Amino acid sequence: MEQYNSHSDEYHIHISAKHKLFDLKLKEVWEYRDLIWLFTKQKFTVYYKQTILGPAWLILNPLITGLMYAFVFGGIAKLDTDGVPGILFYLSGTALWTFFSSSLTKNAEAFTANAKLFGKVYFPRLTMPISNVLSSAIEFCFHFIPVAIFLIYYVIVGKVAPNWTALAVIPLCLFHLGLIGLGFGIIISSLTTKYRDLSIVVGFGVTIWMYATPVVYPLSMLEEGWMKNALLFNPATMPIELYRYALLGRGTVQPFYLGISWITTITVVLLGIAIFNKVERSFMDTV
Repeated sequence: MEQYNSHSDEYHIHISAKHKLFDLKLKEVWEYRDLIWLFTKQKFTVYYKQTILGPAWLILNPLITGLMYAFVFGGIAKLDTDGVPGILFYLSGTALWTFFSSSLTKNAEAFTANAKLFGKVYFPRLTMPISNVLSSAIEFCFHFIPVAIFLIYYVIVGKVAPNWTALAVIPLCLFHLGLIGLGFGIIISSLTTKYRDLSIVVGFGVTIWMYATPVVYPLSMLEEGWMKNALLFNPATMPIELYRYALLGRGTVQPFYLGISWITTITVVLLGIAIFNKVERSFMDTV
């Protein structure tokens, strides 16, 4: 018989109010990976438990939104879609933006929405924001189903030519936007514990951000000038254009601004973690 040595699998967690601002605690977060998955599944169970169509809404919502955008921006406003069929252009953009906005808004409520849980039991607080991004990524997989259907159809009829060799960068685009949503989300969440006004701003702030990002229009339709330059410095612009370049064969990808986007993203994530770690020590006194 094999003898089981319990001491080999034991680990100890030292809980202290004093720790470095940029301490990621990645080892501790990894040890709580089962909890991350539990939080991720819980979000689906709770949200769709008492709905008639259940997870089918994950397909219907982006489909309805894409059709509405195609009617308003393509049919009425006559916005250019860079040679891509309107419905496919808007569906693909909506799916990716929904992932980003969902990651941001969920994380913007990380402290206030889970205050009671945080106050009762200890676990690495970063597990909650990470699970929010993962749940948004799973939702994106459902949102992508109608995109894939229309994409296959338009590829067959010869109206779209994806960059097949570049399709591998799509997960990288998701990771990039997920980090942006994580960084800005935990910054807002940390500040919201003291300044509740920010929770009101998040909703229309994300909407304004969408219109300042080439989601319902291509970057190529803008003429050179201050407006286009401002959009290029938007950290969400290049990941979306790279995603569109790979998936639809259209997109304005500039390596310099893509690098600026990554630098901005890493800075925001590190700043967010620093503020998150600082607020974590005393947020129960103010939330």
